[in-house]
Amino acid sequence: MKWSIIQLQKFRDKGLILDETVDASEVKTLDPQIRDVSPIHLTGRADISSDKVTFHLNIEGELVLPCSRTLEDVHFPVDIDTVETFLLKANDYDQYEEEEVHRIQGEVIDLMPVIKELLVLEIPMQVFSEKAKEDEKLPSGKNWEVITEEQAKQAEEEEKKVDPRLAGLAKLLDQDKNS
Repeated sequence: MKWSIIQLQKFRDKGLILDETVDASEVKTLDPQIRDVSPIHLTGRADISSDKVTFHLNIEGELVLPCSRTLEDVHFPVDIDTVETFLLKANDYDQYEEEEVHRIQGEVIDLMPVIKELLVLEIPMQVFSEKAKEDEKLPSGKNWEVITEEQAKQAEEEEKKVDPRLAGLAKLLDQDKNS
């Protein structure tokens, strides 16, 4: 997924069509929770002008991530649509303050670092396996347990209720607040 600027300039009038499968297994070194990466299918096109190259990409593949509850492998599908712009002239960066643009290293445009970054950014905070979603019993241990949001709200409401033995004391506290 590397092209020299000279190679890309040959496609200036007709554009470059992309349809490749790439190995992005190096992304496992960027994030330790990624257990495996399927081959990534990359499709799209590149619009080439004298001062920039704009890639319109669709990235499809699958990441294997640990389940947040059980640590089992979860196959997480990835389908990313993105537009990535590489500027060919260093002095043009000031014009693109609003857009995300990439600097090129030397005379070569390399898409792999961008693809790896997009894959890492696609990882959700929590992933649950089908077994964990279906299991009603949440993990627990000695003096701790995982509860759902509904259970947390119920516990909060119960705490707000005043113990009948302390109702007289609560009335005194309310009188102090009002005066």
